[in-house]
Amino acid sequence: MKAALNGNRSPDEHPGVPVTPEQLAQAARGAVEAGADALHLHPRNAAGAESLDAGDVARALEAVREACPGVPVGLSSGWWILPDAEARLAAVRAWMAVPDFVSVNWHEDGAPDLAELLLERGIGVEAGLWTADAVRAFLRWRRHEEVLRVLVEMPDQPIRTYKAELKEMFALLDAAGLDRPVVLHGLGESAWPLLREAARRGLGARIGLEDTLLLPGDFDGATDNAELVRVAREMLE
Repeated sequence: MKAALNGNRSPDEHPGVPVTPEQLAQAARGAVEAGADALHLHPRNAAGAESLDAGDVARALEAVREACPGVPVGLSSGWWILPDAEARLAAVRAWMAVPDFVSVNWHEDGAPDLAELLLERGIGVEAGLWTADAVRAFLRWRRHEEVLRVLVEMPDQPIRTYKAELKEMFALLDAAGLDRPVVLHGLGESAWPLLREAARRGLGARIGLEDTLLLPGDFDGATDNAELVRVAREMLE
């Protein structure tokens, strides 16, 4: 169970969205106490914008690791944070404190080069796969068997719109015989249905305020990341 603490959301969307290192540390501690085994976060700069800057990354990681010693902590490398592929590589090279893993979306420009750099720096790679074409591209990459895990991800859509795509993605992974852990997760409308599907398949799962602001079923708003993790953990068990 991985907790996705903030994503690209702002406190305007939900007051529980953590932004500062101190807020991230508090949210991380709550999520771990609720049952999270790993943490995924998006560091911010002083203005609150997502950042891959070495100083911003270090401050976020140090705060979260102090609050949750021994818990793996990962970051996003989404193109919207730093759209220029070369600048993204330069940012990763400059990191003083390094995360345990980084998610790399395989449909984004420069994904293989970024993954290669992360592996060279001893950082785990989560291959973010959103489409069947992304799965095919990932499996063509010569080092695909070296990733930490695979993230099978679906957008904020009703089940009927992605069911066939999801089936094809799993068929491709099964045919390849990839011996890597798989985490299945969605966003918005797909978050809870895919968490249930992850439980049915015996896969890893992800939840947090990055993925949804709502609890399942009654559509009440979640209090914080910890509540989302607690409910998800109960569903998985």
